[in-house]
Amino acid sequence: MANSMSKVDTNSYRKTVLSNGLRVITEKIPSVRSITLGVWIDVGSRNETKDENGVSHLIEHMLFKGTKKRTSKEIAASLESIGGSLNAFTSKEQTCYLARILDEHLDTAVDVLADITCNATLTPANLVREKKVICEEIVESYETPSDRIHDLFAHSYWGDNQIGRPILGELDNIKAMPRAKIMKYLKNNYKSESVVIAASGSVSHNKLVKLVKEKFTFPDGKAEQFESAGRMQEQTVLVTPNENNQIHLCLGYPGVEYASRDKLTALAMHVSLGGGMSSILFQKIREEKGFAYTVFTFLDIYRDAGIFGAYLATDKKNLQAAVDISLKQIEKLKKKRLTEDALDKVKAQLKGQLTIGMESTSSRMNRLARNEIMLGIYNPLKKTLKDIDRITTSDILSLSNSLFDRSKLALAVLGPVGKDDLKNVI
Repeated sequence: MANSMSKVDTNSYRKTVLSNGLRVITEKIPSVRSITLGVWIDVGSRNETKDENGVSHLIEHMLFKGTKKRTSKEIAASLESIGGSLNAFTSKEQTCYLARILDEHLDTAVDVLADITCNATLTPANLVREKKVICEEIVESYETPSDRIHDLFAHSYWGDNQIGRPILGELDNIKAMPRAKIMKYLKNNYKSESVVIAASGSVSHNKLVKLVKEKFTFPDGKAEQFESAGRMQEQTVLVTPNENNQIHLCLGYPGVEYASRDKLTALAMHVSLGGGMSSILFQKIREEKGFAYTVFTFLDIYRDAGIFGAYLATDKKNLQAAVDISLKQIEKLKKKRLTEDALDKVKAQLKGQLTIGMESTSSRMNRLARNEIMLGIYNPLKKTLKDIDRITTSDILSLSNSLFDRSKLALAVLGPVGKDDLKNVI
């Protein structure tokens, strides 16, 4: 690999782009002894075709099942034996393999992560076994309605668009997926220009760059492109009956994309409406009425789109009233400004949560990598805190009116309910 090119060096943050396009970014924290190291592949479930659905997550599992020089047991013990940890996750847009170790074990962590991401064997025997594991994971998600409803809601909102498909895939698809298709997907997407290696903690940038150049051997190029996020219908309702006693419900409106200037305003709206025990919906639906044990809002934020959603679980007799309260409070944000005092409390909550989160090397690494992948920038915590302070009541009023269009509402319901029961819900 040819010489690397250092692009940015701002205090504790450094970035180097290798000649093949692979990016190495670090954020040094002198007060800790640990390092969280992540290998981010800019590919997730929205990169998959319909018959590939679930392959990104399947590959994530398979890379831990053996390489040319390590068995699955040796991979599992490689970092645990020195007090560290090894993990991975797959999202709609990225796959990440991460290690947490003491700084003295950086060499080992890089060697293990490079081995599993560049040298995994994906043997037929291991594939048969791991497909069974993933099928059990899918069945478990089906039997956990508080998880299942979010996949149903994504389908209700996005329809057949790639971004609306479940990360885990469907049972029949996983069972039938041939090894050749998996290997082809891996070859076409695990490419150098779509890889970011991020580290936060007691890390030497120069040492990490040197190790990355020695160990990682991704083929040149970029991952395959995905289709733009889009909805076929503006308002959608999906009802999935089951025999459970409780009804699980998600409703949502168009949100903001990752690069949006309104992202922090949307986050403030989320905190105010359903971001904790003091939020409006929690107080109105749970504390005042006792209609639900769990109620919250959520933001799905992607490269080119987003969702502002709400979730609650209730029984049939309280369904209408709980939804009415939710929609009424959402509409209220469009008509009545938050008071300055309420906004100040939201800002304090946001800043406190963010600052506390940044005391974790894992959280810092995740934020570092996502900003690089999605925006190509380093976003210091101080800047974000200042941007939060700049949010005004006018910003929230304006964005509420922009997003909360009832004609674009999507609704998904899972439980002992039929479409006739939803006639008056929206």
